[in-house]
Amino acid sequence: MTYNNQYLTLREKIMKLLMESREPLSVDEIAAILGLSPRDKHLVYDALTHIAKTIKRRSGGKLELVMIPPTCKKCGYVFKDLKKPRKPSRCPRCKSERINPPLFKIISR
Repeated sequence: MTYNNQYLTLREKIMKLLMESREPLSVDEIAAILGLSPRDKHLVYDALTHIAKTIKRRSGGKLELVMIPPTCKKCGYVFKDLKKPRKPSRCPRCKSERINPPLFKIISR
């Protein structure tokens, strides 16, 4: 399975990866599989915002990008009210910076 196909855009590579993956993936894992620099994580987060809309429209609502929300490692707080996919910097409850990143997967409805 190769994701470095020169004819696919970054969004297409991410969509293919999330559809073929058995487990939900974090942005760090997506970037590593695609051979992106850790500094390019913001590109993956931007692409995920667009992929959510595109995948729903192209499939007629049959496919959906789901996000397992980030959680605080210290107190267990779940960041379920995020508008955009991102990794929060601090927990609003205990102020810890030890946050599990969000995980993403494309599923059939």
